[in-house]
Amino acid sequence: MASVQPSAAALAPQRPSTAATLPSPSISPRVFPFPRTRARRLEVAARAMPWPHVLTVAGSDSGAGAGIQADIKACAALGAYCSSVITAVTAQNTVGVQGVHAVPEDFVGEQIRSVLSDMSVDVVKTGMLPSAGIVKVLCGSLRKFPVKALVVDPVMVSTSGDTLSGPSTLTIYRDELFPMADIVTPNVKEASKLLGDVSLQTISDMRDAAECIHKLGPKHVLVKGGDMPNSSEAIDVFFDGKEFIELRGLRIKTRNTHGTGCTLASCVAAELAKGATMLHAVQVAKKFVESALYHSKDLVIGNGPQGPFDHLFSLKSPLYKMGSLHKFNPNDLFLYAVTDPGMNKKWGRSIKDAVKAAIEGGATIVQLREKDTGTREFLEAAKACVDICRSSGVPLLINDRIDVALACNADGVHVGQTDMPAWEVRELLGPGKIIGVSCKTPAQAEQAWKDGADYIGCGGVFPTTTKANNPTLGFEGLRTVCSASKLPVVAIGGINAGNAGSVMELGLPNLKGVAVVSALFDRECVTTETRSLRSILMNACSKS
Repeated sequence: MASVQPSAAALAPQRPSTAATLPSPSISPRVFPFPRTRARRLEVAARAMPWPHVLTVAGSDSGAGAGIQADIKACAALGAYCSSVITAVTAQNTVGVQGVHAVPEDFVGEQIRSVLSDMSVDVVKTGMLPSAGIVKVLCGSLRKFPVKALVVDPVMVSTSGDTLSGPSTLTIYRDELFPMADIVTPNVKEASKLLGDVSLQTISDMRDAAECIHKLGPKHVLVKGGDMPNSSEAIDVFFDGKEFIELRGLRIKTRNTHGTGCTLASCVAAELAKGATMLHAVQVAKKFVESALYHSKDLVIGNGPQGPFDHLFSLKSPLYKMGSLHKFNPNDLFLYAVTDPGMNKKWGRSIKDAVKAAIEGGATIVQLREKDTGTREFLEAAKACVDICRSSGVPLLINDRIDVALACNADGVHVGQTDMPAWEVRELLGPGKIIGVSCKTPAQAEQAWKDGADYIGCGGVFPTTTKANNPTLGFEGLRTVCSASKLPVVAIGGINAGNAGSVMELGLPNLKGVAVVSALFDRECVTTETRSLRSILMNACSKS
């Protein structure tokens, strides 16, 4: 721990914050500029840091696609420790479930007490609970050993259609377990059973189901729509008792869907154990499942209709960037540097040198906007910039050119209103990449959110010479879009050292930073200008 310096992105402040003196970012972030004694203190603190801990109470899947096997793999992939209590042993494979042997209730209780009495569990996640007695044992144990959160995945039917929990467990689920739950995550089939076999065919039906299940006691409900008929998207409905949020994702065409429900609930539990809010935990979990399905869609294990997917795909896929999976950090937008070929030419800089200088000054994200550069030259420069940005932990996006982004394995793309829509960009790039969209109106911001973008760029805030015929929104237009946006916002257009502070001092909801072009790259020393602008932004954030 003591040998790694925080990246520039990690140093971006979260508003509100107090003014702080931070070390300047460096292209070579491998050595702490601290005395040996401080490095030692950091090392000791790291060792004392608690490990996020999830306890899964679920059945064992002999095929290892679902159940506790999926739970453990999912938690490990997201950096959480996962202990386990086995409620049943199943004989199952990719064809189906051949047998279920429930573990005696007393021994389930003994397992639970053994872990909870000793191991500082943060979150308990439930899966297959084959009997009402086991549910009662679990509820009693949680009253004696309370945890930070309880995630309930009401597993009743396997992916192949085999019954895993009898109808006698429904009443005890509703009466005792749900009122203790922080979130319940049924798919549409399970939601239907919980509500007396009601028909769920539309998004409106899913909303109604989420509201009805919420009345049974859980703080949050996620009704998963992966099995919804006639849907081109994988749409889940999240309900917190006040607001419905539709979470849209790609529908991956693959047979390898066994264990998706177990995995999603375990990812939610892992993120909660790490301190995430419930909505963020759900978003990360959905992105993880989508990414895992995408990266292992052609995997072949077994001869049945439902194969498993690879939870540890990130270890094997060179095109997969783990940092992008966790729903990119909105604070990366804090100081957003956008390159310009004309300015680079004017000052005799290469794209690579311009990007390197901006990062040295403290840029937290970089966009290559090279409209006049030939494809071959642009691609070679983009590959070099990817290497620079990766070594510094700074995301690199490509403006418009999805082909270049794919070829150089950039972290994502930024598109405008006349370019390819974000949902089509997502289909080409796949999950795990950052997508930004330029927006000038609340309607455009809403569409960007529906299309699956990660952030929006709003402007021009001020008049600018870098984009022809670009209407100026001013503070009022920026305020209107920020107030309506469900996505993080970066302000752009005519922003410089003289007005950047006033933009951030507005304290607008979702406004995470400013994007600049001329103020950085049409200057003699990019590093100096970037460092100065970063200081201005930090001071402004400390006041707002």
